[in-house]
This record gives sequence, structure tokens and C-alpha cells, in this order.
Amino acid sequence: LKQHIGGPAEICVAVGDRVLRGQALSKAALGQGLPIHAPTSGTVTAIGPGRIAHPSAMADIVIRIAADGKDESVPQQGITDYTQVSRAELLERIFQAGIAGLGGAGFPTAQKLALQRPIDYLIINGVECEPYISADDRLMREHAASILDGAAILLHLAGTTKGLVAVEDNKPEAIAALREVIADYPQFSLRVVPTKYPSGGEKQLIQLLTGRQVPSKGLPIDIGLVMQNVGTAYAVSRAIRHGEALTERVVTVTGENVQQPGNYWVRIGTPVATLLQQAGFVSEGEQQRVIMGGPMMGFTLPDLDVPVVKITNCVLVPSTKELAPAQQEMPCIRCGACADVCPAQLLPQQLQWLAKAKDYDGLEQQNLFDCIDCGACAYVCPSEIPLVHYYRKAKAEIRNLAREKAKAEVARERFEARQQRLEREKEERLERHRKAAEARKQA
Repeated sequence: LKQHIGGPAEICVAVGDRVLRGQALSKAALGQGLPIHAPTSGTVTAIGPGRIAHPSAMADIVIRIAADGKDESVPQQGITDYTQVSRAELLERIFQAGIAGLGGAGFPTAQKLALQRPIDYLIINGVECEPYISADDRLMREHAASILDGAAILLHLAGTTKGLVAVEDNKPEAIAALREVIADYPQFSLRVVPTKYPSGGEKQLIQLLTGRQVPSKGLPIDIGLVMQNVGTAYAVSRAIRHGEALTERVVTVTGENVQQPGNYWVRIGTPVATLLQQAGFVSEGEQQRVIMGGPMMGFTLPDLDVPVVKITNCVLVPSTKELAPAQQEMPCIRCGACADVCPAQLLPQQLQWLAKAKDYDGLEQQNLFDCIDCGACAYVCPSEIPLVHYYRKAKAEIRNLAREKAKAEVARERFEARQQRLEREKEERLERHRKAAEARKQA
């Protein structure tokens, strides 16, 4: 239900309902969650707690559908000329298609575009810098025209006339495909950047392309920029031109323990076990790890029943020789190597101590949410401390606490409003009685 930043949407189906591909399974208002859609036709068999794709391995509400094999879709209607349609309608279509940022964070795309501020540049991010992952690379090679079409729609909605398409220099085929198409889009410029991890991070790429720095706890829009992933631009093109909801995405399936590695179109909601079965997974037994994401920013799955979600760009199945299993965590030796490699210029060692102590105020003061989970600190740590794991867990707990606090605040305001209403009604009643008493006295 929750495959994006923000709260989950309200379920609008029940067990036993037959659903079609592209049918909304949940509904939400703009700015309050994001709808999800049935990836194929079938019957809803269960709605309840289940494991989700999250580093904490926590449970959340999951809708299970038994596919009927017919893959019937809801009727779709696209827009030929989006310039003749109001901005509000275009944003509503993108929202109802359930499109979130496919690059990693999963920020609702319509919500990001709805912010009314002056924009200097729209940046389309094709910098896929993490090892093993090539989903965006393959998408740019084969669907460059749709990506640029979606980018033009995003540029129109952002209210600016200049766009940048950024690609790493280790993707010559993708660069050639984009160069061929970009000639038809004079408002866009292609920027080829050096291959260096983690230059694909939002703040890092903005500084690389424009020299501007996103402020701490700020957003790119604060400095006149909006960034979207190439997969998001493709999904926007499909939603506007063809009326398609986001029900599938490209996923890299790779590693030495997969017999048919490659990039696959995968329906959102597909269990990882089913995906690996199709790709020829050969397990090494108990020591086998299955990682969702790349070797740096990915996390080991608790089991293979976890579904593919909107932000799943890779499923990595390495052998123990290819990627050594995590070693026993040892005490920190205060070498400072983690701070030297942090692209966000944070203090990873200090953050880890605060996360262990559950000092959430201290974590906020140390700018925990500026951490991009790149994993560089954990990679260089000689003590094998899984630093990013601590940060992710702390972030999830802080967000949960903030949600609970917001709920409590709403309940308090409702209680106070009720008390004021009761007090007001009491005063009005007493005033009526006083006037009645005076009238009787005069009579």
C-alpha cells in the first residue's frame, strides 16, 4: 500500500473482488498519499499485514491478488496535445496514475510539480552510478523518444523553458540514443558527466551540473531546480499519452547465482521469489543473500515473499565469492575514514552512536536526513559496522514518531475544540436562563 514518501492511501477494494490491470486498489487526495493499481487482472484473496521492501523488515498492509492469466485492463484514454489541457488536469492524471519518483526516494511526482515556485531548470537524471544496476541505461537505449516526451511534459508542468538531461560517460549507447532524439527538443541540453559514485544522488548531481548547493533540510526547488528520474519521465509519457497507470517497471536482475541475468519488465507487486524463478536462481543455501538494490545502497531481504515495488530498480543475487557476507561488527576504532568519504559531509561515527542511543533530537541536530544512504561509510569501515542500517532504522523510527505526534496533535485539537463548544453552549444556556428569569421578574 505504501510505495512512496507520505502516508498510505485508503483501500477501496475488498477480499473476493475481481480487479483489472490498472484498476485503483486505493484512493487518495493530492498531497495525502498515492494510489496503487492492480498489476494484472485477478481476484483479491487477502488484505492484511505482510513483509514489505524495507531495510527494517517491518510489516505493513499488503493486498494479495491471485492472477487469472487473462491480463485484462481497464479502458485507457490518452491525451494527444497536452498543451491544450489545464495544468490541474495534467497533475491529476499523473497523480491518479500513481507515479512516484522511480530513482530511489519515491516522492509523489504530482506533489513535487504542484509546488508553485519559479524554476530555472528541470533536470532529468539518467546518472545510474551504482555498480551492477543498468535498468535506466537499458530504458534510455530503447525508449529515448518516450523519455524525452515525458521530460517535455514535465518541463511544461514545471513552468520553465530549460531542461538538462544528465548521463554518465560509461553509457555510450544511451548517449547516442538520446542525442538522436534530443534534436527534436531544443529546450533540452544533454550533459555527459564523469562516472563517479555517488554522483547520481540528487544533491550531488545538482552541484555537479549547476554549482548550486541544496540547503540542509531543503529541497532542490528552494534553489530553483526540479529533478526527475528517466524512469519517471517515461512513466509520465505513458500516463498522459496512453492513460496508463504505473503497473510495471524495469528491474535489473543480476549476480553470479542467476543463470539469466538481465533487465526485465516486472509487474509491481510480483514476489521476488517469482522473479528469481523466471531468471534461473540457484541458491547457495543458508548463506545466500538476496539484495534489493545495488551492493552499496541495497539491503538484504528477510525472505523472498517481499514484492517488487515502485522504487525497486535491482535484485542482486551474488555468490559468496562475488560479494562476501557481512562480517561480525567490531567496535569503532575512530579512524575517521567514514567522515572522509561522506559526500554529504556528515559525521557518520557520531550519527551511529546517536542512532544506537535512540537520541532522535541529537540525530536531527546532526542532520541525519541529509544522509543519502549511499553506503560509502559502511564500505570503507574497517570494523565492518553496518552504518547505513542504523541510519535507515533511525529515520523510519523518527518518521513513525512524527506521524504519531501529528495524530496526537489532531486528537488534542479536536478535544479542545469540543471543550470550547461545550463551554460556549453552557454559557449560552445560562444566558438564556438569566434572560428568562429577568422576563419573569418583570412580569
